[in-house]
Amino acid sequence: MFIESVVIHNNNFPKRNLYPFNLRVFWETDRLDFTANVIFFVGENGTGKSTLLEAIARNYGLTVWGGEKTHIIHHNPYETRLHNFVSLKTIQPRGIIPKGFLFRSENFFNYASNLDDMTTTDPDILKYYGGLSLHQQSHGQAFLSFFENRCRIKGLYLLDEPEAALSPPNQLAFLKILQMITKKGKGQFIISTHSPIILSFLEAQILSFDCIPIKEIAYETTHSYRFYKSFMNDRNPYLQEFNAAGECNKKEDDE
Repeated sequence: MFIESVVIHNNNFPKRNLYPFNLRVFWETDRLDFTANVIFFVGENGTGKSTLLEAIARNYGLTVWGGEKTHIIHHNPYETRLHNFVSLKTIQPRGIIPKGFLFRSENFFNYASNLDDMTTTDPDILKYYGGLSLHQQSHGQAFLSFFENRCRIKGLYLLDEPEAALSPPNQLAFLKILQMITKKGKGQFIISTHSPIILSFLEAQILSFDCIPIKEIAYETTHSYRFYKSFMNDRNPYLQEFNAAGECNKKEDDE
């Protein structure tokens, strides 16, 4: 493990009417204790999962893919400032250059393009990514190749919804990569996800942002697991609800 706990200094928040300091989950959560090398953040969109993930990355000194916003008009100067109000208890020294990154799938294409540019001066760099340009692989295979090869470097890896580019079978392949890396003690992963497949990792700690304060929950009690299980067991009630809504809209249009 690299991080043992996160403390949120909510008494020092500069504003309580602007994002992210207006999220009640951060008002009520003082501390998170990590007990595993794989930690999942779960919860509905807008509950603060990605925001805390980025705050941890910035506080730890990791590369944040996507960088700072550079708009001339930026109405919320506090949007990426939560990291100034958290502190991390680390187990291992960070080193001069912290190893790891914050991964967002929407920035992966730009990363792959930058990597191709770097090969013009350092062709051997591709050996750290499976020996092949990420653009020469399918989207899902490029993701897996990146994770499998890049994450072998010991470090802290924060992933924001990695399932976005992974089919269900590739999500299972991703779990195998997680198992391989963590078993060797190579890394700690903090992952925001909605995927019940990824959440099924047996040795993970799951923290729910739907709870106030944030609390640890079991896999079977996650919303993703319960919703998918309910839908797969009997999809008809869900689809009938949509059909009923469609009929109502049709009647309104006819009138």
